[in-house]
Amino acid sequence: MHKEVIPFAEAWSWQKSVVEERKTLIDSNEDGLDALIALQHQPVYTLGTASSENNLNFDIKNPPFPLYQTERGGEVTYHGPGQLVMYPIMNLRYQKMDLHWYLRALEEVVIRVLFSTFGLTASRVEGLTGVWVGDKKLAAIGIRVSRWLTYHGLALNVSTDLSPFKEIVPCGIRDRGVGSIKELLIGYDGDDGKLIDIAHDSLVKEFCQVFQVELCHQPISMLNH
Repeated sequence: MHKEVIPFAEAWSWQKSVVEERKTLIDSNEDGLDALIALQHQPVYTLGTASSENNLNFDIKNPPFPLYQTERGGEVTYHGPGQLVMYPIMNLRYQKMDLHWYLRALEEVVIRVLFSTFGLTASRVEGLTGVWVGDKKLAAIGIRVSRWLTYHGLALNVSTDLSPFKEIVPCGIRDRGVGSIKELLIGYDGDDGKLIDIAHDSLVKEFCQVFQVELCHQPISMLNH
């Protein structure tokens, strides 16, 4: 669904229903397939478990966009059109039961995408979660893991309007900015939709390589069962 712009609450509900269904299966000594949901969101601010109202530059009772308190880790962030969001729902028992490893693996996916597809050299920052090019953060990562089932995930700014980030202290980091792939591709004057397609295809490819999985596409209606 990477071309679609989905309300945050709808995608959040999908994730929780898939996780609960898988827990039920695990309780009966079964399990389902892992899932990877890729989409864009309507403009929204989300708060993680570590969020502080001090990082909001607006009245919490009158936010410029919908504001959700979630159970993912991390601080406040913004989602909106032009930003690719990927929600892996994975059983880490089949990977590695280590949350730090999982966070670093998600960062590795983005770092590979930026270099192999866009020629951008990205890096991690010691003590922080996410991916940077220079001092600009291009990807935010916030996860929740329940009984080793992951949900929430990563958000990569592709052609995102970055101005809504001015209303918050993104991820609680005051001394660094945010950036997008489009902004860093000097002279790029192509179509935003094309850029999203290229980034999505690269993210899926690198995700499969990093986690050693194969992907089979299913219609989103499958999530409603």
